[in-house]
Amino acid sequence: MRNLLSMEHLTNDEIMLILERAAGFEAGEISNLPRSYNVANLFFEPSTRTKTSFEMAERKIGCTVIPFDAGFSSALKGETMYDTVKTLEMIGMDAVVIRAKEDEYYNELLEGINVAVINAGDGAGQHPSQSLLDLYTIYKEFGSFEGLNVTIVGDISHSRVAKSNATSLKKLGVNVRFLCPPEWAGNFEAHHSWDELLEDSDVVMLLRIQHERHVINKSFSKESYHEQYGLTFEREARMKEGAIIMHPAPVNRDVEIVSELVECERSRIFDQVRNGVFVRMAILETILKER
Repeated sequence: MRNLLSMEHLTNDEIMLILERAAGFEAGEISNLPRSYNVANLFFEPSTRTKTSFEMAERKIGCTVIPFDAGFSSALKGETMYDTVKTLEMIGMDAVVIRAKEDEYYNELLEGINVAVINAGDGAGQHPSQSLLDLYTIYKEFGSFEGLNVTIVGDISHSRVAKSNATSLKKLGVNVRFLCPPEWAGNFEAHHSWDELLEDSDVVMLLRIQHERHVINKSFSKESYHEQYGLTFEREARMKEGAIIMHPAPVNRDVEIVSELVECERSRIFDQVRNGVFVRMAILETILKER
């Protein structure tokens, strides 16, 4: 692994190596990187969890984090992504972590760029580090993936989380089902009712409604969405014993999920955030060791 761009590029063995290294970090192991590396985080879209999680992970493994403020960068003057990253390479970066609104922005960086590129989210495309922390959360809970039923609920067509997890979970032997309004299914075959999904789901993974990626139909209402697709008290009570609730966040409380369920016994929503630091430490260490 010299870059992390898409879950489609990772083998099952590579996935499991990252999860095992994350477990080591959670158990208190320290990084075995041979030196300090310079890393910059280029976030051209807003982020709380992913950006700060990467920064924490970078510091924990001994990297020097070089500040980069997209709102004051030359990208506002029309500089291309390639030129921005090439400039940072010449300054001395070893790796860049990038989030951008364009799908597959990284394609223009595949030739001519010699720093490591870690995709922290590309438009409605992929979000590999989120997928890996979701996998780690599930693996910690169940100890394996084969035969699990995972139901992903929400704005499937615009969700890079849904696409990344669909790819990785299926490769690992998970039965993945989608639940969403018909107009949000995109290229995925989806259910439009909780019937036949709720009672046998090992994981219910809720997704944020992504208002910034599409124009919501005027007939859309948060109340009607919650009534038909949200995780209510009644639906949570029907979940099987041992089943868990996940959400990549930020959460629209009382839309995707009843507010009081965000921190209920089944919920792993804030555990996902904590797990993300260990997983991103493992990602960074794995990639930087190849530099």
